[in-house]
Amino acid sequence: QVQLVESGGGLVHSGDSLTLSCVASGRTFQYFDMGWYRQAPGKQRELVAADSRRRNFTYYLDSVKGRFTLSRYNAGNSVDLQMDNLKPEDTAVYYCAVHVDLLNAKVSDLDYWGQGTQVTVSA
Repeated sequence: QVQLVESGGGLVHSGDSLTLSCVASGRTFQYFDMGWYRQAPGKQRELVAADSRRRNFTYYLDSVKGRFTLSRYNAGNSVDLQMDNLKPEDTAVYYCAVHVDLLNAKVSDLDYWGQGTQVTVSA
């Protein structure tokens, strides 16, 4: 049974940092894309960052470029999201996700999701 377990969310002030971690189990995802989505209240879930094995590069949402850093390890089954200089607009539930092609997948295409971890950034 595949599981994605996230950790590391919390309540911080604007300008602070947080690191989110995700560990996948149940199978190897070495050749899958792996990354993070987020969903703010009343908004659609959006892809924030992803390690694309298919394209051999790391994707970042424009609004987080230069502030967030994705790291993948543990033979491809773990991924961290280092978030620096956090802003109130980063407030959301963050979800770990895996897919063979995250950059082209719709949210409805994804079979595996973590439970989500809340990140709240106060002004």
